[in-house]
Amino acid sequence: MKKILKVLGILLLVVLLAVAALILWLTVTEFKPAPVEPAAVSAPEGLAAVDPGEELQVLSWNIGYGGLGAGSDFFMDGGKDARSADEEQVLAYLDGIKASIQTLDPDVVMLQEVDLDSGRTYRIDESAHLALDASVHAKNYACNFVPIPLPPIGRVYSGVFTTTQGLAIEEAERISLPCPFQWPVRVANIKRCLLASYLPIEGSDKQLVMVNLHLEAYDSGEGKIAQTKMLKDFIEGEYAKGNYVIAGGDFNQIFPGGLEAFPNTHQDLWTPGLLEADMLSDGWRFAYDLSVPSCRLLNQPYDPADTENTQYYVIDGFILSPNVELVSVEGVDLDFANSDHNPVLISVKLN
Repeated sequence: MKKILKVLGILLLVVLLAVAALILWLTVTEFKPAPVEPAAVSAPEGLAAVDPGEELQVLSWNIGYGGLGAGSDFFMDGGKDARSADEEQVLAYLDGIKASIQTLDPDVVMLQEVDLDSGRTYRIDESAHLALDASVHAKNYACNFVPIPLPPIGRVYSGVFTTTQGLAIEEAERISLPCPFQWPVRVANIKRCLLASYLPIEGSDKQLVMVNLHLEAYDSGEGKIAQTKMLKDFIEGEYAKGNYVIAGGDFNQIFPGGLEAFPNTHQDLWTPGLLEADMLSDGWRFAYDLSVPSCRLLNQPYDPADTENTQYYVIDGFILSPNVELVSVEGVDLDFANSDHNPVLISVKLN
């Protein structure tokens, strides 16, 4: 018995030392971005400025890192898997996403969860796969080894990605958002950010500021609130400069009226926050579509016939500054074929 206890004690000590070494390594290599950093823009010469007399089409889409299509579930949503697509399936999802973007033919595309070099997507550079003319990527997840679940996710390098068709991006910057997690959970977690891309406007010294965002998902609520406040402060600051602002992405919060359109019948699983109708300052407005769900719960592979276990949300959309006129907004129903989110497309004009 003493020998057995000794062996068990040694095994326990080895496990504890391995865990401690892993936490130490992740702490030393933790992604610690500055509050504001320039983001490198890739673009050819000769791209156009925004024409204020023409309608501008803008698409926002959380692509689920090319790994969360109809056949996928996710352990944080009540499912089982963290990697439910093999390399062939990831490439098929990316091809489907690219084909949908080409069909919708927007001028500006703002994507979330775009992997650069991640084990979960077989080290595929998804930004290169989906880039149009000018493009810029800002990392919000950079970890050499995410140790959960079992088997672990492993290496993740991912973020938000903005790309334009025929339009120039003069400059861009990554703006860090508050992180609600403490050590040691923080070291292998997402470090959320805003990606602000500044587009020139024909005949004007002002700019169109495209703000790509993906706010907190799995916090207790305080993170979403703090990040939303910082977003609001940033976009109002840009508008005060005379700029035009379009902020779009995955808010991980239900837009006003969304609970009435798609009641939450799975509150024991993942539950988004709520965006209040009166949270915006005078003249600002939300742009979203309640007729089409923008996201599904990943508690199981997609089965729309299983109404009891399928949960929908409207958590993707836009905020427009008072000098941006909304012409139309459409949630594009793609039946969650290639992502757990549907894209949202708006048409706007600059006043």
